[in-house]
Amino acid sequence: FKLAMKTLDAARPFVGAVSVGLCQAAFEQAAKYAKERVQFGKPIASFQLVQAMLADMAMQIEAARLLVYKACWMKDQGLPYSQESAIAKCFASDTAMKVTVDAVQILGGYGYSQEYPVEKYMRDAKIMQIYEGTNQIQRLVIANNILY
Repeated sequence: FKLAMKTLDAARPFVGAVSVGLCQAAFEQAAKYAKERVQFGKPIASFQLVQAMLADMAMQIEAARLLVYKACWMKDQGLPYSQESAIAKCFASDTAMKVTVDAVQILGGYGYSQEYPVEKYMRDAKIMQIYEGTNQIQRLVIANNILY
């Protein structure tokens, strides 16, 4: 059991890193599309609500990236990192889901088409919340590290 738990601890930052990659790719697609898509005679990137969505996406991606870096750094230093591993996986995969959904929203109808990759990123983000321990389990791991 202990070996299985250590294996999961080691794998979770990897899931977080993949999640950050999904976020970054979806964000870049959404930002590019927002600059190109013209509505009411101007690019949708000029609309404040689209700008706010992109700003929120950028902040969330950076936070997720730093949490993954911290978990990996702690592992590399030989420090206990079970909680940081769970936090990084949970936060990054939840962020991937939110960012990819927002990217689909920015692309509108094209967000669901296979013409743009954001629909696949959104599907891929969902599995990140599930494997190597669901995010519900990650929350239990985090709580147990806090309480016991």
